[in-house]
Amino acid sequence: MSLSKKSFIPVALLAIVAAGCGEERTTSQEAGTPPQADQSDCQPLETRQPSDPSQKPTFPEQTRACAVKSDVNLNVQVLTKGLAKPWAVEPLPNGDLLVTEKPGRLRIVSASGQVGKPITGVPKVDARGQGGLLDVALSPNFASDRTIYWSFTEPRKGGNATSVARGVLSQDQSRLDQVRVIFQAMPTYDGTMHYGSRISFDKEGMLLVTLGERSDLKIRPQAQHMDSHMGKIVRITPDGKAPNDNPFVGQKGALPEIWTVGHRNVQAAAVDGEGWLWVVEMGPKGGDELNLIEKGKNYGWPLVTFGTEYSGSPVPNAVTTREGFVDPVYYWDPVIAPSGAQFYSGDAFPEWRGNLFVGGMKETRLVRLVIENGRVTGEEHLLADRGQRIRDVKQGPDGALYVVTDQENGELWKITPQR
Repeated sequence: MSLSKKSFIPVALLAIVAAGCGEERTTSQEAGTPPQADQSDCQPLETRQPSDPSQKPTFPEQTRACAVKSDVNLNVQVLTKGLAKPWAVEPLPNGDLLVTEKPGRLRIVSASGQVGKPITGVPKVDARGQGGLLDVALSPNFASDRTIYWSFTEPRKGGNATSVARGVLSQDQSRLDQVRVIFQAMPTYDGTMHYGSRISFDKEGMLLVTLGERSDLKIRPQAQHMDSHMGKIVRITPDGKAPNDNPFVGQKGALPEIWTVGHRNVQAAAVDGEGWLWVVEMGPKGGDELNLIEKGKNYGWPLVTFGTEYSGSPVPNAVTTREGFVDPVYYWDPVIAPSGAQFYSGDAFPEWRGNLFVGGMKETRLVRLVIENGRVTGEEHLLADRGQRIRDVKQGPDGALYVVTDQENGELWKITPQR
């Protein structure tokens, strides 16, 4: 079984398939989650004209979810305004926050908003275009090993590509020691777009890294090529090697790090409470996608997609659904330009537990999705009045949401309930 085009399998059943074990699991309703919302009173949040009105969803709940509204007022504290194009925020156990700045600096911002000096030891980045110092993530064992991982655009002979490095944060939080690059996406390409670059950890402690297809028409088809990392999600060990249980290990002509195929530019990724990776992918005009990631599957780009080129022309030779490719769980048309994602599990907002939050850059808002039984049943747009491009969102150990905004004088926000 697979979540292929023309089909859908609930999350609980997908877990049995992807885990490769015979252990039975209950459905979300049996586990006590509310049943899917009654659609009879649904008022879609999105009412604007789609980019291509001839394109229709593959199933009814795939786009334009019901509008929902939070019964909570938000307190938005601007911790600092002094960040240069921040790309990622990662809360530390002590309440401080690691922040990457696209030009190549990694800083710590204290819980009170004091911005520290750049942490030394970060390798040089290629910050042209969409490149630079990108995501950062703590080791699952950070409390004992103080190891962090980050993705960056690595300058190379003939161009650049996404790389992942690791290092040990010193006790005084001023430098990185034992720094080494553990993964280099190939091939090197002389371009400035679509690096992907979100880092997540699975249940086994392996790194899942999203990689863009570099945008240009001549390299874009490599999203479907098994001898290229472009347009893939890769799964690697903490040392950067390919785990033996990766789906394409031993397959002739396939890179062993590949986990899934056919992605355009994933800049938002989050693991849910059951350990499943969901990604929110920057698509073409009218084709941003929410995808549930299954081992070894093909997500279609550039052969299968909603939307059009940004010029308005059709994506060459593409269709919206096709057997053997995974349908998106949800898509946006018009797009939100997603970057950064977080499943909420804290105590500060109990009504939001299990919801997925996604940063919106084009639409300058924080998107909240209600997901029930593997479908999006509600959507809310928050903080739109602030008019800021939201680049990343993370939950802190205090249950607050932390957001960085995408601008030259970027801001870091702490979001708590106003009780």
